[in-house]
Amino acid sequence: MDKHSSPLETAYALLERSIMMHNGQPVGTVAACDPEVVAPNYEECFVRDFVPSAIVFLLDGKYDIVCNFLVAVLNLRHQQKVMAGHQRAPGLLPASFKQLNDGTLKADFGDLAIGRVAPVDSAMWWMILLRAYVIASNDHELVQRDDFQEGIRLILDLYLKESFETSPAMLVPDASFMIDRRMGVYGHPLEIQALFYGMLQAAQDLLLPNDLNARYIDIVTKRKHSLCSYVRIYYWLDIPRLNEIHRLKTEEFGEDVSNVLNIHPEIIPDWMDGWLGLDSGYLVGNLGPSRMDFRFFSLGNFLSILLGLATDAQSTRIMNVVDSHWDELVGEMPMKIVYPAEVGERWAWVTGRDPKNVPWSYHNGGNWPAIIWPFVASAIITGRTDLAERAMATALQRLPVDNWPEYYDGRKGSLIGRRANFFQTWSATSVIIAHRLLENPDALLAFQQLFSPVPDKIDVG
Repeated sequence: MDKHSSPLETAYALLERSIMMHNGQPVGTVAACDPEVVAPNYEECFVRDFVPSAIVFLLDGKYDIVCNFLVAVLNLRHQQKVMAGHQRAPGLLPASFKQLNDGTLKADFGDLAIGRVAPVDSAMWWMILLRAYVIASNDHELVQRDDFQEGIRLILDLYLKESFETSPAMLVPDASFMIDRRMGVYGHPLEIQALFYGMLQAAQDLLLPNDLNARYIDIVTKRKHSLCSYVRIYYWLDIPRLNEIHRLKTEEFGEDVSNVLNIHPEIIPDWMDGWLGLDSGYLVGNLGPSRMDFRFFSLGNFLSILLGLATDAQSTRIMNVVDSHWDELVGEMPMKIVYPAEVGERWAWVTGRDPKNVPWSYHNGGNWPAIIWPFVASAIITGRTDLAERAMATALQRLPVDNWPEYYDGRKGSLIGRRANFFQTWSATSVIIAHRLLENPDALLAFQQLFSPVPDKIDVG
């Protein structure tokens, strides 16, 4: 870092350096600008990674790059490869794209990713960002275009497709979102449910009220409501709920049962005893038949606050968890992606002995600066500006000096990630967003308008 530059100036310099050009126009930002980067895909523009970059551009009134990105990603869906015996899924959007030597854009749908898993979250982030773009730019013509209305319908066709599931939550495989390696998050992970909810409310706003869209609007409205109710009730964990789980009866049959998912009390981990205070609670990481993942997944909880999936009371209690466990969840670099880390034999079978996901590193309890922006936004929304300022003071002290690493290792996040790339774009853009929200009331108002949830009548907790 230039010793004469402020942390915000270095962050903006990194953002400018990361901009990907296509046909003379900005179309996205590369994942990292590390000159010594080893993984070639960090030179690509990832859909989820671009979101904080896009928020900065929207707050700065630079709408063209966000518009170009939205158009490019929608058009790239046609590059999807079809496996023998399968049919094309037109609503699936790519995880990332890069520019080839001939100037064309090449999309990746998970074919080159670790584990070869399709990106379930890409279309969700795209839809949420599309809504934010329309609100910020007032460019209603873009979303009213036939190709965009068709794109939204195709995404909904894929994501609302009926399956063998009876839960309103979405069933996905491991490694299909930000945690893109095996971490025992197959099933109904919270982050996906929060993004799914955000996507549904975005679609509710973006679909034109015509005969072609009437069926979609009706289904989206009903699914959004049932998902919201389900998550608020069944994913929520506080002291009363923990005691209820501890005394649950199992093997119940019929409609009027108390233990709907047949959760066995024996699955409550030892670390939960005494971990929650009377004024705290959070949304568990995963839920399914005889399954409850008690780990604290930070991004899923913060997105639930930001997108209105959690109630006001639940949101306040989630932030109380962070406050009471600051050293464990925030430590020396905001913020842990999941707590606690999996260790020992459990680590072996949960991660498949993944050497990158060793305990307290990467997705297994590593600290990710990219989570600063949703954390700070959630803290401000819940009136905990003190937590936001505390987190930012910690981040600004090290991130620019450490050359904007991708992630940090250790129980308190004090070590630069062993395999982390430097000059990671979303580490810098997340700090820019957080700084803007804390320092500029106008930016805070604009941000809240971008993500203000559609009011939902149900209020549980």
